[in-house]
Amino acid sequence: MRIIGLNGSPRAQWNTAQMVESALDGARDAGAQTKKYDLYKLTFKGCSSCFECKRLDYPSFGKCAMEDALTPVLNDVLSADGIVLGSPIYFGDLTACVRAFLERLWFAGLAYNSDYTAVYERRIPVRLIFTMNAPIENFHRQLNESVASTMRNFIGETEILEATDTLQFDDYARYETSVFNVAAKLRRHMNVFPEDLKKAYKVGRDLVSVARKENPV
Repeated sequence: MRIIGLNGSPRAQWNTAQMVESALDGARDAGAQTKKYDLYKLTFKGCSSCFECKRLDYPSFGKCAMEDALTPVLNDVLSADGIVLGSPIYFGDLTACVRAFLERLWFAGLAYNSDYTAVYERRIPVRLIFTMNAPIENFHRQLNESVASTMRNFIGETEILEATDTLQFDDYARYETSVFNVAAKLRRHMNVFPEDLKKAYKVGRDLVSVARKENPV
């Protein structure tokens, strides 16, 4: 049982990364092997529209033919039993690295047949973790549900965990942050974010159970 975690934040140890790692902790405690990738540490780009993944009777049919640092990650993801993908929300959207990753993952699995069905042979359960500096009422749920819907179509059963009003800086005094109530942000980080991490841990544990049912040995 293998669970792959993907940190789509440029910060390798901050909110999103911690949430992904907590989910992987839960998966490990449930008996799974885990591996985490920090996407921003890799050099790759999004889909180049080469359409090699659509060529009939061709070795690259149904998989991304581009060769770069993302290639082994995609192979690892598609052979995993479960996926945890985390991204902060920037300007109402996923980070650039996550978007590029999803282009490569989704498009190769899309068949240009009358039903636009997925060509991937296995269904892999996915847990999406989205973090955002803004309060929950400003969370971009339309975007999140769109991403989850596409993931369900091409990859597998998908659920979302959200963490909002997160801490951006370790020292707010060093930056122009007058828009924030810093004391409130710090209190929330101390009192609420640990609960978010516990939720992520449970997500990881539960994902292993779902994965075992999805692809029993």
